[in-house]
Amino acid sequence: MNFDFPTIDYRVQTYLFICFLLMGGIQLLYVVLLHLRFTFYSKKKEMQLSDNYYLPVTVIIAARNEEDNLYKNLPSILEQDYPTFEVLVVNHQSTDETNHILRAYQEKYKHLRVTEIGKNVHLIHSKKFPITIGVKGATYKHLVFTDADCQPASDQWLKLIAGKFDPKIELVLGYGPYEKKPGFLNKLIRFDTAFIASNYFSFALAKMPYMGVGRNMAYTKKLFEDTKGFKSHYSIQSGDDDLFIQEATHKGNFALQIHPESYCYSEGETSWVDWKNQKQRHLTTSPHYKVFHKVLLGIYPVSLLLMLITFVSLVFVPGYHFWTATIFVSITILKWLIQGSNLTKLGEQSLSWSFPLMDWLYAFIIPYIYYSSEKQTKKWK
Repeated sequence: MNFDFPTIDYRVQTYLFICFLLMGGIQLLYVVLLHLRFTFYSKKKEMQLSDNYYLPVTVIIAARNEEDNLYKNLPSILEQDYPTFEVLVVNHQSTDETNHILRAYQEKYKHLRVTEIGKNVHLIHSKKFPITIGVKGATYKHLVFTDADCQPASDQWLKLIAGKFDPKIELVLGYGPYEKKPGFLNKLIRFDTAFIASNYFSFALAKMPYMGVGRNMAYTKKLFEDTKGFKSHYSIQSGDDDLFIQEATHKGNFALQIHPESYCYSEGETSWVDWKNQKQRHLTTSPHYKVFHKVLLGIYPVSLLLMLITFVSLVFVPGYHFWTATIFVSITILKWLIQGSNLTKLGEQSLSWSFPLMDWLYAFIIPYIYYSSEKQTKKWK
């Protein structure tokens, strides 16, 4: 068997091999320079602070037709172990029994406040308007955000998220995983969520934050006002948790919170169509990213796809198969060690074992979802 490195000439196979090497090199650089930061990120042991340390906070929830979710999840938010806080639910033109559920809870929980937005044909069904109303109406200067369909992992959620605030930290990025359920779709949804989280945490550690998740983040009212809220992208349905982050963050004013008890869990979609529509709605903001972010975020799936295509094209070609297979396996193992470790750090140990297969499948599915979109604005709820 000939193990000599392929000769460089002008054959098609040579160009494919050069492309394979370049794409493999990009994959290595990407995970080593970015994702490895999160792999070695060590969460400092949470300090046992006195109640006097924790700043008063307002938890803001924008809700539209969420009667079942509010009935199920709101008590776990209202019963957080936190010295001084209020929960402000902005009920945005709901047509179900949301209002009655909120009134009933107000009888029991005096720190629950409700702002009603009446039905108006001139108001778009976007989270940005109720969030803005919530920020302006908040009693306290430090704000924590979640969604009606989310449930905190513990009664320490608010302490862990809000406890990150200090005179320099104006914004806190948390994690919002989906509950583990049977079925491949749920596995793919959880992989998608954990991979994106690993990515945005890694970018943040590289001082290039580009997004968070609206169901588990925090920032100050002053930061919102200084950034002029969502003014620059108000016409876009999404963007409250990525376009806003890109404008609001600067060196040293943000922190991460990845403690398992700080997570906010949601139930994932149960049909492929619903998940595809959800992903397409989330992807509507990507064309509005800065060119720098577009290039860095797009280079991973593109290079992975090209590496897979050139690998399949060369692995059975005499003179190329040994080095092609050796390099491909080596890159895959290194990525598995780094990115699989990141999935484990986010509580998805079962996904880390199947990382290579999920990674390859994900590289085909997400571009398909993006390019099959009709590029029309999809309404919130």
